[in-house]
Amino acid sequence: MRNIGFRFHRKIELKCREYQLNLGTRTYIMGILNVTPDSFSDGGEFVDVEKAVNHAKKMVAEGADIIDVGGESTRPGSMEVDAEEELARVLPVVKRLVKEVDVPISVDTYKAEVAEKVLEVGAHIINDVWGMQRDANMASVIAKFDVPIIVMHNQKGTEYKKDIMEEICQFLKRSIDIGVKSGIKSENIILDPGIGFGKTPEQNMVVMSRLGELNDLGCPVLLGTSRKSMIGKILDLPAKERVEGTIATTVMGITQGVDIIRVHDVKENLRAAKVTDAIVRRM
Repeated sequence: MRNIGFRFHRKIELKCREYQLNLGTRTYIMGILNVTPDSFSDGGEFVDVEKAVNHAKKMVAEGADIIDVGGESTRPGSMEVDAEEELARVLPVVKRLVKEVDVPISVDTYKAEVAEKVLEVGAHIINDVWGMQRDANMASVIAKFDVPIIVMHNQKGTEYKKDIMEEICQFLKRSIDIGVKSGIKSENIILDPGIGFGKTPEQNMVVMSRLGELNDLGCPVLLGTSRKSMIGKILDLPAKERVEGTIATTVMGITQGVDIIRVHDVKENLRAAKVTDAIVRRM
C-alpha cells in the first residue's frame, strides 16, 4: 500500500464558471439533493421543487460549498429513467438554484443530453457515475462548456480479476484519457472511487483504507460515502442513523488526500472536516 496516512494536499484552482474553488486549502463539502422518488435514504422527500430549493438553501446555510442535484437514483436495484424524465425532475430545480443560491450547482447524471441541458441553464459541474464511459458524447459536452467533471469508478457486478485498487485506478485513467483527448482540461477532472458501486461492503472497506493511492493519478479526489451500506453493515443501523459512521469516513478520506466530501448531513460533516483540516493542513 502506498500514500497512506497524512498528506499535504496539492493546491488546484478549480474554476466552476463564475466560481473558483481553491482545492488544497481546505476540504469542500458537497450537499446531496436527490429529486427522485426512490433514492435509498431520502427518496421522495424533495421531488417538489419548492421543497428541493428550500433544502438546498438549508444545506448552504449549514456550510455546503456545492449542491449536487440528482434526478435518477443509482442505488442497487433502482430503475433507470430516460433523459426526458430525468430532465423533468432536475431542470426546474437547477433553474431556481442558479439564481437563488450562491454556490456552484452540480448535476449528477451520466447522460450527455441531460448534462448539456442543465449546463445551458447555468449548472457549474457534472457528476458522472460512469466516468464518461457510459455515454460517448459526455466528454464533448463537458469540453464545450469548459466545466469540471467528476468521474466515478463503476462496474456491473463485484468481481475483480486483479487487485481492486489497481482496477479502479485503471478505470479512472481511462476516464482521464477520454476527457483530455476530447479537450477537457486535466485540472477540470475530479476522481471518485465509487464507494458502494460495483463493490461489496468488504471491498468498500478495502478501498477506504487505500484511498491515498488515487493521489498518484494527479487529479483532485471526491469521496461519497454518506449513509451507505458499508456503514450500515458495520453499525447495523438504517440509513438515516449513519451520521457518525459517515463522519468517520469523512475524516479517513481527508487524511488520505480527499478534497471534496459528498454528504447528506452537511453541518455534522463540516464540523468534522474543519477539525481534521486544522490538523492535516496545519503547514
